[in-house]
Amino acid sequence: MIEGVALDAYGTLFDVYSVEQKCEELYPGFGQRISQTWRQKQLEYSWLRTLMGRYENFWHVTEDALRYTLAELGLAADADNIETLMKSYLKLEMYPEVPQALEAFGSRKKVILTNGDLGMIEPLMNRTGLNEHLDGCLSADETGMFKVRPEVYQLAIDRMGIEKSHILFVSSNGWDVAGAKAFGFTVGWVNRRGLPPEELGVRADYEVTNLLELALAIEEER
Repeated sequence: MIEGVALDAYGTLFDVYSVEQKCEELYPGFGQRISQTWRQKQLEYSWLRTLMGRYENFWHVTEDALRYTLAELGLAADADNIETLMKSYLKLEMYPEVPQALEAFGSRKKVILTNGDLGMIEPLMNRTGLNEHLDGCLSADETGMFKVRPEVYQLAIDRMGIEKSHILFVSSNGWDVAGAKAFGFTVGWVNRRGLPPEELGVRADYEVTNLLELALAIEEER
């Protein structure tokens, strides 16, 4: 029985690739490549910093990833452009089905569990009104590590006071799905891009194409 829901933010609730338009405006012809490389390096740097024990918050990691991306593509890291693109992360587009999906999860406790620090996530929640649907926002910043460290997933248990198998962890990221399942959560994979599962010896309990589909499936099992 699912008693609580912990949701990843980036890629799950908010479209990280919605920065592409602003990237294209500032660097014509490079928008898609910047967006994709930026996201990949952002993830890599979060994992590497955790492994190296050299934590910096996700805002810092995101800026470092952007600077690397521009350097790799041979583009000028103009200070104004850096500032503009970083601010675009505070205005990411929310996937359209998210509010309805959160309502469909019913009266269960619902929290965001994200690598993003609160200074990045709270503006998104306030702008989209998601704070009205949630019981809290938990940041990996509290642990000084990033997912997939178990200490980060433990934050949801500590906040909600629910046994891990009765918490549905939801992510669109295959690596996050694997980490959460290895930790012991019941896991829903919002596979928006139709990707194969990661070969890490675990599988999601649910695989769907959008968040509402998952919420309705959970509700049907009640």
